[in-house]
Amino acid sequence: MTIDNLKIPTVALGTWAWGESGEIGNGYFGSHLTRPDLEEVAHKAHAAGFTLWDTALVYGMGRSETALGEVLRRYARSDYQLSTKFNPRIAGTSDDPVADMMEQSLANLGTDYIDLYWIHNPADVPRWTPHLIPLLKSGKVKHIGVSNHNLSEIKLADQILGDAGFRVEAIQNHYSLLYRSSEHAGILDYCRNQGIAFFAYMVLEQGALTGRYGPENPMPQGSRRAEIYNGMLAQLKALTDKLDSIGQSQGTAASAVATAWAIAKGTTPIIGVTKPHHVDGLVQARSITLTNDDIAELEALADAANVNTRGFWEQEM
Repeated sequence: MTIDNLKIPTVALGTWAWGESGEIGNGYFGSHLTRPDLEEVAHKAHAAGFTLWDTALVYGMGRSETALGEVLRRYARSDYQLSTKFNPRIAGTSDDPVADMMEQSLANLGTDYIDLYWIHNPADVPRWTPHLIPLLKSGKVKHIGVSNHNLSEIKLADQILGDAGFRVEAIQNHYSLLYRSSEHAGILDYCRNQGIAFFAYMVLEQGALTGRYGPENPMPQGSRRAEIYNGMLAQLKALTDKLDSIGQSQGTAASAVATAWAIAKGTTPIIGVTKPHHVDGLVQARSITLTNDDIAELEALADAANVNTRGFWEQEM
């Protein structure tokens, strides 16, 4: 069994947008992130006690991992946790594609172990899960999670690992006010009952729940997220107005309230950080107290918006 327990943070730091190509207009958000910018983000996060960084080999095909590894090099390895992923969709044809991809991630990140290693999607649970066992035994991987798996796939992965004396210790699924499929499918309850950490990604729906965008101020044309979200901004207005009003009453922004909602639901939100002020919002999110009435009203407004934000890569839960 793993001896060191997985340290579950209140909030994890996402680096999906760090995997941009570096060309202006060609990043995930059409931005250009420089290394000094990211070093400042890391410094602020480190000082605020945020220590778990989530990335994946598929984010910018290694660019996110490499940028993260360079930025974290100034810190003691014991001062932070690294979370990265094996993706069956880009698996090679060698005898052990999982070990190969993990070695690539270790090299990109400049480390000799991964704190939390995920199977990124459930392409074939019986095929890929057993490959994780030697990585756990070697110590190169400390803990295992599964991402975008439904409840039966989670249980199957846990059974396969359990036969070798290990277990699934974390789940990572898309979960937000607008997309609560993991809750409706019983995955959150299962995690609670089994003592499994649930990490929520896309909590802010790529900015749609930050309060920055609305029918009069849509997302930048030409971006992928504009195609997905601009058409629904009018339907989201009552919800984002409520997030904004709760935020104003607590001296913070709508995005911090949406993040605080995910924390209140017993999950660890993974929030993308590309600017220092994003870290300030996470500090605020940790200290917001939402009442049961606040939570019920936010969820009712989200349900009333009646939108589907399921990603093209996601199965119905």
